[in-house]
Amino acid sequence: MLRNRIKKTDKRIVLGALALLLCLTATGCGAKREVVVYTAVDQVFADQIFAMFEQETGIKVKAVYDTEANKTTGLTNRIAAEAEHPVCDVFWNNEFIQTIDLEQKGMLAAYESPSAADIPAYYKSEDHMWTAFGGRARVFLVNTKLLAPDNYPTSIYDFATGDYEGKQLALAYPMFGTTRTMAAAIYAQLGAEEGRKYFEQVKAKGVQIVDGNSVTKDMAASGQVAVGFTDTDDAKEAIEDGAEVVMIYPDQGVDDMGTMMTPSTLAMIKGAPHEDTAQAFIDFVLSEKVERKLVEIQFFDRSVRDADKDDGIKGMSIGLAEVYRYLDVASKDMEAIFSTVN
Repeated sequence: MLRNRIKKTDKRIVLGALALLLCLTATGCGAKREVVVYTAVDQVFADQIFAMFEQETGIKVKAVYDTEANKTTGLTNRIAAEAEHPVCDVFWNNEFIQTIDLEQKGMLAAYESPSAADIPAYYKSEDHMWTAFGGRARVFLVNTKLLAPDNYPTSIYDFATGDYEGKQLALAYPMFGTTRTMAAAIYAQLGAEEGRKYFEQVKAKGVQIVDGNSVTKDMAASGQVAVGFTDTDDAKEAIEDGAEVVMIYPDQGVDDMGTMMTPSTLAMIKGAPHEDTAQAFIDFVLSEKVERKLVEIQFFDRSVRDADKDDGIKGMSIGLAEVYRYLDVASKDMEAIFSTVN
């Protein structure tokens, strides 16, 4: 009888072990939860948020970063290549144009995060395919050895019709990167006709058109120009390096249009392998706590939750989808206007 009891006990142990094995292999029961995030955000900033998320939720982040050579385009191309068998769960982009491109190509999944309830509507997709948050501004980097405070520029129109000589000013080619996005934003703000007129005036003024925002930053920092029109990350780098420069946010008056803000965007990939953890990650990163953290560590200049407030940095209030709508026409005009720049 004792022998039979032992046999029955052994049988239960074996059956229990088999059940556990099947649970682990077939359903993932007991396996560590994870989320795969493709991100164009600089790793030094993204890693801090990933660590916060892992500590708070116990969900492991498997991150894929962009490279300096391919930037965001490399990640969007990878998402497109994996469309039939998605690997990525969440795309955390450092801008919005290529995120909307993915939406247009049907590669994103709708998700309305409760964390985004207090984010202004013009920072969100109407179909809940993506949400924008935070913002990095377009700014003037002014060389303080060449210009006195009374002569600092205050508006984008200083690059078109102001008193400065064109050779004192530098702007990256507006066919690429954030300067291309800025061109589309100006078109969306002013209309196509007035937008083209503005850039024709920039060209006629003789503004130095150069290869990228970092070049613009270097020219202002070294005194080759008095003012460079660039992004805050480049401007802050020059300031941290000890250059004799100041950063000016343009068009901040009551009746002014505000400066262009480039927000990050979060989107869930269509067919995401880990949909539940993808939603948890989106909820976490879109929370006000995390957005404020990204302002604190100086990745963002502003929270989108402050967009409609009278204090702080004034950004353009045009919708991101509207900027995207003007991208093609603005890009074609920029090519026509600036393709002959020496």
